[in-house]
Amino acid sequence: MTLLELDELGRQRRDRFTLLYRTHYDAILGYAARRIDPATARDVAAETFLVVWRRPTAVPRDPEAVRLWLYGVARRTLANAERSRGRSERVAAKLLSTKDTVELAPDLADGVVERARIREALGSLSALDQETLRLVAWEGLDLAGAAQVMGCSRSLMAVRLHRARGRMAGALRMTEHSEGDRATAQDGPAQAVEEIR
Repeated sequence: MTLLELDELGRQRRDRFTLLYRTHYDAILGYAARRIDPATARDVAAETFLVVWRRPTAVPRDPEAVRLWLYGVARRTLANAERSRGRSERVAAKLLSTKDTVELAPDLADGVVERARIREALGSLSALDQETLRLVAWEGLDLAGAAQVMGCSRSLMAVRLHRARGRMAGALRMTEHSEGDRATAQDGPAQAVEEIR
């Protein structure tokens, strides 16, 4: 291969990367930001596109499949970040020699009572249920797309989604009872479950 041909390949690679970055960066950043703190979300998005840069041949050629592939990469990157953060928190706890858990700064948007209830209910679900609901409700994926991101069949994803919705509705009822505020929260759970549907 000549130097000119190598230069042309490099230009094509840069152009494709730039297009993918401009097209999908906001969606990948949003995906991560809805799951972790903003600074780590930016790191996850950057790591995801680093994979795109390093492994351009791994990126699907089909434009419809690219976003789902990127979600899958971001999901694995996020899992690595969570494991790393867990290790860091354990080390910090040992260094501080306290038995208290590390308190995380609350998200300012969580000041809204109903949103806090939804987050609490979602947080009480398993990681699998949470990710299932997030892919469908927050990322707007259909069953086939969510199944591809999760690495399972469409029918298994349909079962997971059905069960996760049921558990979410139950968790919302539990938060309603624990607050003792049934009158004002009556519309909240139904609306939240409807949004997830």
